[in-house]
Amino acid sequence: MADINPALSTPTDLSNTRSVADALNASLADCYALYLKTKNFHWHVSGPHFRDYHLLLDDQAAQILGVTDAIAERVRKTGNTTLRSIGDISRRQSIADNDQDFVDAHAMLAELREDNLKLVEGFRVVKDAAEEAKDNATSGIVDEWTDQAEERAWFLFEASRKG
Repeated sequence: MADINPALSTPTDLSNTRSVADALNASLADCYALYLKTKNFHWHVSGPHFRDYHLLLDDQAAQILGVTDAIAERVRKTGNTTLRSIGDISRRQSIADNDQDFVDAHAMLAELREDNLKLVEGFRVVKDAAEEAKDNATSGIVDEWTDQAEERAWFLFEASRKG
């Protein structure tokens, strides 16, 4: 991250939050990548469980998008700057895009399950960085985001079980 423009300076008593902001921005990029992939699969799911999967993926996408503002605002509250563009997202994301013309519904659910678990890994990096920086607020709020991602992974696992 570049040095902060004085016009964007945010008062905070925290120091050494650059690693927290970097981890938050990486998770934010992954949230956007996961949001768009989840919406893509929502738009293109097909098969006998169409309605259930279509609704599940729409609910999950809304939940993922709902976290993005809180993450970005947390970055700003720590005195840092956050993502600025789609290009910025693509440089920071660790969740791979899926541009295939067709993805089987079960493959969609499996891929999103793994992506949500990857997001959990990123949130754990945020948690560690926050605790090291004594950033109690970030350390506390990331637990909720982690729980939501774990729940999404669980629902995707259960929805894709056979038999």
